[in-house]
Amino acid sequence: MIRILLVEPMNLLRGALAATLSLEEDFSVVAEVGCLAAAVDMARAVPPEVAVVNVELLTEDGLPLLARLGCATLVVAGPEARVRLNRALDVHVGGVVGTHAAPSELVRGIRRLVRGERVIDAGLAVAMVAAPRSPLSERELHVLTVAASGVPAAEVAATLNLTAGTVRNYISVILRKTGARNRLEAVRVAEHAGWLQ
Repeated sequence: MIRILLVEPMNLLRGALAATLSLEEDFSVVAEVGCLAAAVDMARAVPPEVAVVNVELLTEDGLPLLARLGCATLVVAGPEARVRLNRALDVHVGGVVGTHAAPSELVRGIRRLVRGERVIDAGLAVAMVAAPRSPLSERELHVLTVAASGVPAAEVAATLNLTAGTVRNYISVILRKTGARNRLEAVRVAEHAGWLQ
């Protein structure tokens, strides 16, 4: 029996996935949760073999939690999440299946993952290869995301528990790496490339 943990923030979709996967004789959905923090606790309580995770949960804070699940991870994502997928595949994700995939593809993906194979949806692979890789570190992207709201450097610093000088340094590095002349232009460059979520 393949034990599956579903991590999906939308209740309706989570229920539909659980119902679909439960139709397979060799699948057992051992838990359904809406966030990665709850998934870590649940994975300790009822250890799964595979976690099926919505890509939207793979934020800067969410990615480190994947390693703590202690099982293979299959991410469900659309092509618009190509940058987040690239980051996820660099860490603890064993495969990705597109939101456009048929339920049978998700089932096949889970079985392949359990056999130790890497699972990459062909349509998502094309989108990920076509996506320009971000030259910015995770921390720089986080600073730029907060700065994108247009607040002053001091407020960005307070939000991120940094000094204003450190934020100015980050912004200088971001401008250099993106080739932008100012913070607003850097935000536009990053948004257009899909680096900001």
